[in-house]
This record gives sequence, structure tokens and C-alpha cells, in this order.
Amino acid sequence: MTSKTTAAFHAPIARPRATMKQVATLAGVGTKTVSRVINGEPNVTEATSAKVWDAVRALDYQPDLQAGSLRRADGRTRTLGLLVGSVDNPFAGVIQRAVEDVAATRGVSVFASSLDDDPAREESAVRNFLQRRVDGLILTTARTTPDYLNQVRDRGVPVVFIDREPMMKGLDVVASDNREGARRATEHLIDHGHHRIALLLDRMDLITAVQRRQGFFDAFGAAGIRTDLAAVVSELHDEHAARRAVLDLMASDDVPTAVFSAQNLITLGALHALRELGLERTVALVGFDDLPLADLIDPGVTVVAQNPQEIGRLAAERLFALLDGSTDSARRIIVPTTLIARGTGELTAPR
Repeated sequence: MTSKTTAAFHAPIARPRATMKQVATLAGVGTKTVSRVINGEPNVTEATSAKVWDAVRALDYQPDLQAGSLRRADGRTRTLGLLVGSVDNPFAGVIQRAVEDVAATRGVSVFASSLDDDPAREESAVRNFLQRRVDGLILTTARTTPDYLNQVRDRGVPVVFIDREPMMKGLDVVASDNREGARRATEHLIDHGHHRIALLLDRMDLITAVQRRQGFFDAFGAAGIRTDLAAVVSELHDEHAARRAVLDLMASDDVPTAVFSAQNLITLGALHALRELGLERTVALVGFDDLPLADLIDPGVTVVAQNPQEIGRLAAERLFALLDGSTDSARRIIVPTTLIARGTGELTAPR
């Protein structure tokens, strides 16, 4: 006869959450003093502050910052809302890190969300940020005239737009010099003998796509090249659509000798297509925005590099200036781009 032993497993007993009153008792101070220390308010001695923080750590006290903001003199929550295109995109990731670095020096946390070029998702994200009572907003937009701006302004929440700017006046914006960067990229291809150049674009309801298209044709006009020699393909939402577009272009009756891809994910799709066709050393390519490992590909990918770290830093600093009471007029800060020649953009046109 065999016997069975049954082991009983019990969920750990949750430890009661420490209260501010318990912290105050352990530190030997009043609850108002604890609140002033945690919220970084002045007129607290270093010795008292040290006792409070020792008690906080001993009790593992987690302050409710949302509720605490209601008791602060300035009503701040020490949080920002950041809306980027997509956290999958390295460009957005660098911007987020730069914003977080600036915010960290102020003891401010950042709530980040992806836009995914969806106006409904954009509005939902902004609404959620406002519900969290963030102190300020840094936003990428998919709209030319965001209709939530009145609600943001009514609440007195400062906002800085990054990367894409609404077609509205009186807004703070930090963005790349899209038109000039695209002009230089196209001029670079023209200097290497190319006239039949394909332009690959994102959605044309995005201001960045419009500006980069303008720069592309600026270069054609300056060189006196007929614009009908350009093949323009837009509404390319991802690298798969871009790959398909390049495959179709290379199978057409008027094959381009060069490609200017006006967004980093589009550049990836173009690279896949050219390598699939064995044309990576024949058809020139310049991409807008840099790519990870672009210098390790053979040939290296020539790009017009943006500076997302600088965009994020400047946007965060501008937002904190507004939070600190700046009464300056709205500023439109344009960050220069850099042409990096690595190989694909230096392939010369066939005679």
C-alpha cells in the first residue's frame, strides 16, 4: 500500500502598504514634514530630510504621487506625457531616451506612448495623459490640425510638438530641417550623374513627407532637370510596402538609376528589394534618417542623418522652460541634418 503526500502551496501574504503617518512616527516628525521632504519643498534641514528618507526606505514607503500633487502648492505631479511615432522605430527610441535624461535631472518621470500614425490613437493617448494630470506634453502628431489642442490649452498644460508640426500658428515645435535635408540628398545623387531618380514617401498627409518632397524637387529645379524624369511613390507605410514599390519600379519600362527613400523604414524596404534583385551595387540609394549598422553593410548606406537626441533634448528643455514660467513667444526650433556618404549614394549613373 502506498501513501501520497500532498504539499500545500500558499500565496505569500501581502505586506500592508506603509502610510505617511507611519513614516512620520518612525522619523519622529510630523506628516507635513514628510510631505515636504518627499515633494522636495524648501525649508527642511538636511538632518531632518535624512531621517525621513531613512524611514521611507525602512518601511518601503511608496508615495502616491497622483494624490500628492493635489496637496502640493504648485499642483505638479512631476510627470510628462511623451507621444512618439512608434517605439519600434530607433528614431523614436532615441528621442524618448533624450527626453527621459533631461526629465531625470528634474526628478520628473515620463509616460510614453506610440502614435502609430493613427489619429484616433493619438487623441486617446493625449486624453489619457491629461487624465494622469501630467505637467506637460511632448507630442508627435499625425494631424495637421489637432482638435484636442483647445482642451490642452484650457487645462493650462504646456505642449511642445516634435518631428511633425501641425499646420497652425503659435505652437512650440522642435523638428529636423526636412526640406533642406531632402534637397541635399537629391543634389548628392544628381552630382553623381543621376536624373532618373525614384522618390519613396510616407503618407502625404504627414508634414514631414510634404517637406521632403519639396526638398526633392528643389534640387531638380536648381539643376534644371525635368521633373517628369522622377518617379514618385507615396503612401508607403512600412518596409514591406517600400520593398514592393522598388520591385515594381525596377520591373517598369522606365527603370530609375537611383532611389531617395524619405524615411528610415522605407529605406530598409528599398535595401531588401535592391539586394533581392542583385542591384545593390548598381542602383544608387540615399535614405533620410540613419539606420543601425548602416556602416557595416557592403556597400554602406548613404543617409541624411537626423539628430533625434538633440530633438528630444531641446524639446524637453523647452517644455521645462514653459513650466518654469517662460513668457517667450512660441518657438520653432529646426535641427540641421547631416549627409553621411558611405557608398550607396556614391554609385554613379550608367552612361
